[in-house]
Amino acid sequence: MSGPGDPPEGTPEGASGGGEDEYRSVVFDESFVRAARIQEYSAREREDDAAHPVRIRHVLPRGLARQAVALIMLIVLAFGFAIYMGVRHPYKAHDAGAGEQLRVTVIPLVPGGIVPAVSPTAPFAGTTAAGYLRGVAGLKVPRDIHRIGGYAESEVRAGFDTAVDFLDDSALQLQTVTGGDVRPVLDLLDPSQVDQFENSLSDPAPDGVHEVTGWLVRFDPDPTVRVELVDGDGIRVDGSWAVSETGDDRLEITADHTYVYAIRSSSDANGPVSLFTVRRQLRFHFDHEELRQHHIEVVQADIAAGPLACSAEVESYFQPILAGHSAPGPVTSADPYDHARPPGAVCAPLSGVTGTPAGGPSAAPPGPAATATGTAATTGTATATGAAAPPATAAGSPAGRRPESSRTPLLTPQAAPRSPGTSQLQ
Repeated sequence: MSGPGDPPEGTPEGASGGGEDEYRSVVFDESFVRAARIQEYSAREREDDAAHPVRIRHVLPRGLARQAVALIMLIVLAFGFAIYMGVRHPYKAHDAGAGEQLRVTVIPLVPGGIVPAVSPTAPFAGTTAAGYLRGVAGLKVPRDIHRIGGYAESEVRAGFDTAVDFLDDSALQLQTVTGGDVRPVLDLLDPSQVDQFENSLSDPAPDGVHEVTGWLVRFDPDPTVRVELVDGDGIRVDGSWAVSETGDDRLEITADHTYVYAIRSSSDANGPVSLFTVRRQLRFHFDHEELRQHHIEVVQADIAAGPLACSAEVESYFQPILAGHSAPGPVTSADPYDHARPPGAVCAPLSGVTGTPAGGPSAAPPGPAATATGTAATTGTATATGAAAPPATAAGSPAGRRPESSRTPLLTPQAAPRSPGTSQLQ
């Protein structure tokens, strides 16, 4: 006889026994219930929300859930650390294309008469340069280097080291001064100034931006006007330094030095020797990254050099007036009514160039007309105390390769501006 749960004709062949027997293998333990994605509300919950008798649960395995929580915490910590470093870190990113351009002023210094010859064996004797030191030693890097604003002492020292390397490579190395290889200078420049430097070399112009002589001290290598340095006594240098932090948090170092070169014409190994003097006031900027990379930004160059002709084209090279020659023309006056020109001097009179004449002190003839002092008269017109001399030739100085009226004047040198916190170092 069939049971109460069986069909009238009995259980089909091959079918399970029916009733509760078919569910005996299913165990609804606590873990099974908790893992169910569909969960029925309790009676009280169904009374509160009769429209939704069940809820869908999105349950992750316990191990996976812990990993997800740990990953989220790591992301939050990393994000918070990035914000903290962005706010507190003192270094600022420097855009390679956002550097400053070098601004240049070059003033030829014109002798008032004949350029005097000096002793080939002691060319600096009797001159101010006799007390100057030779080469890099004359740069006189300050010993008292300290923290400046946001720049540590080690960074300020690194800035001075880079500045000294630039001055050495750009004004004291023979290959640079004689118109040769300038790659050491290029390697020191910040990438933002490389294009300006290379454009100045390939296409120099007296526009205050593309004068090569703002970057370098170099003499014209043209054989007809080429000069050579007199060996044995080196290049004499003297000057001072100043350091400060700019308003935009850059380290600023200003170098103000005078360089004195003993030179003669390269076409006459036994020719007379004279002195050529260059005053360079250069202003450098650094940021933290440039200090680490040993790079430099040259942002201002005020140059005064002579003896040169007032009409000399100083944007490419210096072409000195040599011993025994005089300038081809007087110092050019400035017309304040001429608005076609900048309100600055084209050139200036040269003074303070006398020294021990060639052959020693006994070689100088008696009287005030012994040598040309090169000092301008009080009226502003250059005068000479020596005898008249022929205009400078190819062995001395270019006698005005371009008409004076067509030459763009250059601005008068001016002191490099400094912030109130500037520290003057001697």
